[in-house]
Amino acid sequence: MTAVKAPAPEQQAGGGLVTAVKGRLQQLLAFASLLVIYAFFSFASPYFFSYGNFTAILFSTVVIGTLAIGTTFVIIAGGIDLSIGTGMALCAVMSGVFLTKLGLPLALGVPAAILFGGLMGLINGINVALLKIPPFIATLAMMLVAEGLALVLSDSAPIYFNNVPGYTDISTGNLIPGVEFPNAVLILLAVALMAGLLLTKSVLGRYTYSIGSNEEATALSGIDVRRWKIAIYCFAGLFIGLAGVMISARLGSAQPATGMGYELQAIAAVVIGGTSLSGGKGSIVGTLIGALIISVLNNGLQIMSIPQEWQNVILGCVILVAVYTDRIRKKEA
Repeated sequence: MTAVKAPAPEQQAGGGLVTAVKGRLQQLLAFASLLVIYAFFSFASPYFFSYGNFTAILFSTVVIGTLAIGTTFVIIAGGIDLSIGTGMALCAVMSGVFLTKLGLPLALGVPAAILFGGLMGLINGINVALLKIPPFIATLAMMLVAEGLALVLSDSAPIYFNNVPGYTDISTGNLIPGVEFPNAVLILLAVALMAGLLLTKSVLGRYTYSIGSNEEATALSGIDVRRWKIAIYCFAGLFIGLAGVMISARLGSAQPATGMGYELQAIAAVVIGGTSLSGGKGSIVGTLIGALIISVLNNGLQIMSIPQEWQNVILGCVILVAVYTDRIRKKEA
């Protein structure tokens, strides 16, 4: 019997170096695309290249970016979550229920709404990991449930936060005196930093990559894959709850029909940022770049007065290009 020779340490190191270099190149390519798009709209419209519009782009990135950060964990683990848009709307409604109907103080109502998103993620994780329902079907069902509950709990009408002092300041306030830089952007940067550290430095992050790369091998190594899948979906759900708080604080009201379409933009941001739909690869930095690309496109097309129908066409084409690029990367790997 011929013995199988294990790769030499220097070969393993070389393979890891190649993978790391490819990951950096993908991020650089996404960042270069962002600069090109930004430069194009700057030349196309005199109103685009201004500090006010730059701040508006960052502000509009908050919700998509927050949803995309949580979705990054799910997709790296080899899953998908279609419920993030309507789930965000339901969490916004729950924030209104907690703060206006139940009269909870701000310090309790906001965390309760965020934890409600974690509960939704927990249910998704149980359906996927324990009941073995395909992620597409499990989260599609949750999307419909969340959409219906948001309408039922709000009586199909917006819930306003006029009598909740300080709620809108969570998103639109300014922690930095004299600088028009909304709190929402600072919160996005803070949670992105936290998520990036967890993805690269924690056990949760290592197991997320491991499950997405080879779930069977991960299970054979003694890791309880089902438990960690539930944890990943639950963790991602917290970002759904946070996004619900941020969008309702920005609007000053919880709109039960707000979330439709956000799931596509968030998933597109993740894929554009270099995260593989087949799992095992991705980064928070890439996701933020992808979210900025989506926001710049939306902002630039609106400034140029492109009809909404054509904006959807262009966004759909961007998603197709991103998915096709992901398939090419997968074949090369």
